[in-house]
Amino acid sequence: MSLDTAFSGLTAAQTGLDAVSNNLANANTTGFKSQLALFSDVFPVGESGVPGIGAQSAGIDTNLIQGTQIATGNNLDSMIQGSGYFVIDNNGATQYTRDGAFQLSNAGQLVTATGASVMGYPIDATTGTQSSTLQPMTVNTGSLSANATSKLGLTVSLNAADSQFASPVTPVPGDSSTYNETTSAVSYDSLGNPNTVNLYFQQEAPATAGGTPSWNVYAEPVSASGSVISAPSLLTTLTFNSSGALSSGSPATFAVDWQNGSAGSSVAVNFTGTTLGAQSFAIAGTTNNGYPPGNYLSTSVASDGSVEATYSNNQTQSIGTLALANFINPQGLQNVSGNLYAVTNTSGDPVINTPGIGQAGTLLSGNLEQSNVSTSSALVDLIQYQQAYQANATELQAEQQNFTKLIQI
Repeated sequence: MSLDTAFSGLTAAQTGLDAVSNNLANANTTGFKSQLALFSDVFPVGESGVPGIGAQSAGIDTNLIQGTQIATGNNLDSMIQGSGYFVIDNNGATQYTRDGAFQLSNAGQLVTATGASVMGYPIDATTGTQSSTLQPMTVNTGSLSANATSKLGLTVSLNAADSQFASPVTPVPGDSSTYNETTSAVSYDSLGNPNTVNLYFQQEAPATAGGTPSWNVYAEPVSASGSVISAPSLLTTLTFNSSGALSSGSPATFAVDWQNGSAGSSVAVNFTGTTLGAQSFAIAGTTNNGYPPGNYLSTSVASDGSVEATYSNNQTQSIGTLALANFINPQGLQNVSGNLYAVTNTSGDPVINTPGIGQAGTLLSGNLEQSNVSTSSALVDLIQYQQAYQANATELQAEQQNFTKLIQI
């Protein structure tokens, strides 16, 4: 019986050595959680007041304490601050990880270092709607097509002290006596050419004495090559109330054929926020929904899990939002190769959220979670298990010698 006892101790020490060795081997593994071998004693069934008959494994306990952060400077690297696991598709199997060392595949898919797909809720680039089901996250790493301007926004400060025209006069470009103020805006066509729209502002005297003057706005389209498409024509008439706030005339739309092989444009110009008062003429703000083509530059991950791609034309494209999974009993997750975990009956089913929602933590871009292995503690454990292994091995040798002597008697 003592031989069995010593053998059980030897087996337990070996299990402990295996756990500690694995911890030390993964001291630099991103997101790794250290493990502790658990044991229980063994006594003969139905007996009391007798020595135990050894030790047996009681499982492996995982230390889920968050590891320290390390800055990498890589915008794709993402550290989970708080609870949760990234959702991964590993060759068709849904698994989970704390390792946020992500990269882009040749096809632009967000993957782990081992090539598993990172799952989230992607946004359809055409419709702009976000999926409600988990899917791989794919970034357009090619070129971003041009988008023709269909909406221009100008917030203008108009000077009420400017001279007033008794009746509308078609502005003559370069002749400031035919208009009060002028400015220009870029209007991209379907090919991405930066055409110009010159705008001329003309203050018209009110119909009745003491009334609030109105402002006629004329538009002159000029192609990117500098060719004037057409002479200035009336775009709209802006009217204001007695407080100088815009009351009508916005938005106004003009159509133009840029005569360069691009599709015809229809541009709505919005003057919301424009004011009239004792102020100098100024453009307080502009917006433009058009842009030229651009090449892919980079991808970044925000704290709420949203993924955005940046292009050389100063445009960003929303890719979607990463998903995080939480479990009732994360201790019950099964470790699998590749810094991954698999669901078990003990862990319970995953509760999927986006970062910052529910129990899900937030993300820290450009950082990774280090292993939480304490090498100094692991080395102490290693020595203790080695001593236990050696002691039980010595006991086995002594028992073998006793059996040999017994046989010789």
